[in-house]
Amino acid sequence: MADDSRPYDNGTGLSEEALTRKALFPGLVYNEQGQPAEVAYIGGVAHYAIPDDGFLRHVEAWAVDRVVIAALKEQIASVKDDLVLAILQMLGKEDIFTKAAVEASIRNLEHNLAHGDPNQWAPWLKLMGFRIVVNVHGEVVEIIFPGQPGEDEGDE
Repeated sequence: MADDSRPYDNGTGLSEEALTRKALFPGLVYNEQGQPAEVAYIGGVAHYAIPDDGFLRHVEAWAVDRVVIAALKEQIASVKDDLVLAILQMLGKEDIFTKAAVEASIRNLEHNLAHGDPNQWAPWLKLMGFRIVVNVHGEVVEIIFPGQPGEDEGDE
């Protein structure tokens, strides 16, 4: 990690406090043995407490969250047009204003996550199988995205 005292410059205009005050993925972070990492606050800063052989290693949540957000952005960017179309169809509105609003929401994903309530989306992501696997140093080892329909079916 960089030795910069700021977590990172994300271009969203979020303050350092906004980036560090909460964990964005509570209940979704696990160690490599499959044990969940709890969220703990130290000096008002959110940390993931990663189980390590009977001990808890505390890693600032933003360090894990930024890697996950970057991966989410990458996944979304690869299917953005299809995603926007699917959301518009789901909403039953395909006008230009709704499309612009959906595209802006996708573009501002990080800002929306930082200002949203993780308790609204984390349980759903967990239910769908989304998991973040970290090592004892808090480095993201794997991000398990929910499977696509038909993904687990055998080869034809």
